[in-house]
Amino acid sequence: MVDSLTAVVRDEPRRRSFGRVTDAPLPDTAVGIPPIPDDLSGITAEQYRASMRHYPAGVTIVTLDSPDGPVGFTATSFASLSLEPPLVSFNIAHNSSSIEAIRTADSVVIHFLGEHQQHLAQRFARSAEQRFADRSLWTTLESGEPVLHGTPIWVRAVVQRLIPIGDHTFVVGLVTRVHDSTDEKPAAAPLLYYQGRYHRPTSLG
Repeated sequence: MVDSLTAVVRDEPRRRSFGRVTDAPLPDTAVGIPPIPDDLSGITAEQYRASMRHYPAGVTIVTLDSPDGPVGFTATSFASLSLEPPLVSFNIAHNSSSIEAIRTADSVVIHFLGEHQQHLAQRFARSAEQRFADRSLWTTLESGEPVLHGTPIWVRAVVQRLIPIGDHTFVVGLVTRVHDSTDEKPAAAPLLYYQGRYHRPTSLG
């Protein structure tokens, strides 16, 4: 039940007229990225992937409703973009099984996973048929999006922009609702992904 989530609800702001971008923009004009050099022969996919493994990232699960049922996937590309208005972003690969659902979605829920939810991160990185197979793991909001039980923080966001770039699509969302069950000393540490493995943060002070 939604009531069990003890959600903190903010008044849903009127949707801004940012506009949805569905055609690939020119990288050096539409999103401010410099022109790509003609010669990238010195950079291999393996080398690039290996270097990125050294950057730790928080683990999230993005969920949404679709005509074919609930859709969700694990994502480590989440970022906070703006405070006013409250904007967030994440990326999704063009070969993802969820890409078509994202392209038609009006809204998503982004879950900030705790260390106790490693099993969910792994489940939502598997084949799409397994992700929502266990009905005891999730419920739905009144707006239709799936919400995973036991998530310390999640946000609902209205999709504002879809920007295809490279082999991913950059998704920008306007936050309309926040659920936060943490306090000054959260019961669960955030879940991190680093060097191909899951980790928990350790304080240095």
